[in-house]
Amino acid sequence: MRKYAIIGVGHVGATIAYTLVCKGIADELVLIDTNVGKARAEQLDLQDAQARLDSRTIIKINDYQELADTDILFITSGNIHALDHASGNRWAEFEYTQHIVQAIAPQVKATGFNGVVIDTMNPCDAITHYFQRATGLSRQQVFGTGTFLDTARMQKVVAEVFNCDPKNISGYVYGEHGESQFSAWSTVQVNGIPITTLVDQYHLDLDELEAEARHGGWAVHSGKGYTSFAIATCAVKLSEAVLADARLACPVSAYNETFGTYVGQPAIIGKHGVEQVTKLALTATEQAKFQNSAKTIIEKFHAFDEALGLESADERQQA
Repeated sequence: MRKYAIIGVGHVGATIAYTLVCKGIADELVLIDTNVGKARAEQLDLQDAQARLDSRTIIKINDYQELADTDILFITSGNIHALDHASGNRWAEFEYTQHIVQAIAPQVKATGFNGVVIDTMNPCDAITHYFQRATGLSRQQVFGTGTFLDTARMQKVVAEVFNCDPKNISGYVYGEHGESQFSAWSTVQVNGIPITTLVDQYHLDLDELEAEARHGGWAVHSGKGYTSFAIATCAVKLSEAVLADARLACPVSAYNETFGTYVGQPAIIGKHGVEQVTKLALTATEQAKFQNSAKTIIEKFHAFDEALGLESADERQQA
């Protein structure tokens, strides 16, 4: 029995639900949203599709107690309109998503949920960290989509230059799921060939490619008012890696012991969530960018803590 739950059935949550049901990935699916009418409507719409699918999914709504035996929990709530005038700043949602976590974390914790949590909420790294801390779940169990999507955008941009399939582009985008992220070009290969050896031959401007990939989400948002398909695809793929214990090597927002924060980095995803964080040999410039991105997340996260009169578990231990 593969049991999934989604908290927040807006654009992303509903797309994840549709994907899980249509692909026959979930045997049971729980939809939770403060807008009961929306949750009920999504349930009915998905149930109406069942007679035309080759699989069957039991769909329930708005019952936190169902999380007690849930395998995968997606947290996808947010206020997308906060980004309408944010000029590329995902932190604009933090004012809203921090309060959402304050509301849902105690309810999740009360159920005894002990599965794996995949966060898509923005700002992804900070919210993932806050949710993990608020629920008391392990850092292994809780991770965010992070730069998994940003890496896919980098793969698309590079693939277009070389007229190849994006899956033939390997490598990673590191750091914040936000403006301080960066493409670690030392890790990127095109059809197995390091991209750094192709710069002169193809007259590549790596800074320009990086900027195009970083702003890809905003190009989508400016056209349709939100993003949904790509991030939902990333979230579902990560969940499948967990249930299959695939030990998938990919970038996610995972806790970094060195920096003391969740941040986008390569990791191995398996049945327990983040099985391990992969440390690759970055160039000195890339390492500096990685440290700077983590610092950006920490500073903004601590500012949030101070505003609420909170302190981190690490700070309490030090005291």
